[in-house]
Amino acid sequence: MGFFRRRRPLHEQLARDGGLTPRDPRPAWQETGIHGIPRAREWDETVTAEAPGVEGNAASWVALPDGTLLVEEGPDSSLEPLAALVETKLAPPYRARGARQVNDVWAVQATKIEVIALPGAPDGETLDVSRNDGTTTLSVDGRQVFGSLPTLEQRGEREGPEYAVHAERLDGDLFEIRANAL
Repeated sequence: MGFFRRRRPLHEQLARDGGLTPRDPRPAWQETGIHGIPRAREWDETVTAEAPGVEGNAASWVALPDGTLLVEEGPDSSLEPLAALVETKLAPPYRARGARQVNDVWAVQATKIEVIALPGAPDGETLDVSRNDGTTTLSVDGRQVFGSLPTLEQRGEREGPEYAVHAERLDGDLFEIRANAL
């Protein structure tokens, strides 16, 4: 063995000699230039068009099922031209954000969301219902509380016997929800 040659640690040598080395987790097709994992798609639609009369340089909003726009960030002026642009590709309800590019040209990205009415829901901005090992829990703004929300439980059951449902208040008794199987 050469003087500057580095030896493998004893545990790696023994594992290799004993046939216990882990398999290379990279795909067999991985070649130079093909690497990494692509990011998941965040937006369902991306559109650009002229929208004269919209103030500001950026905006984000939620379009409710009835077409009402809830402005989360940006100008209080009408975002109807931008919403009309999105609705040529995507029907409400959706969440969107737009940014002025040049003069009156805007780029808008939008993603479909699920909106549900929860009359009589507890006060709070976020609700979480989960079922795991036959136990159902309800949390309001991160604090576990007693009670149940049958509407959210039924929505979760569509995902499977164990699920998590997260609901964020949009306006009044309307919530944006995301449900996933566990």
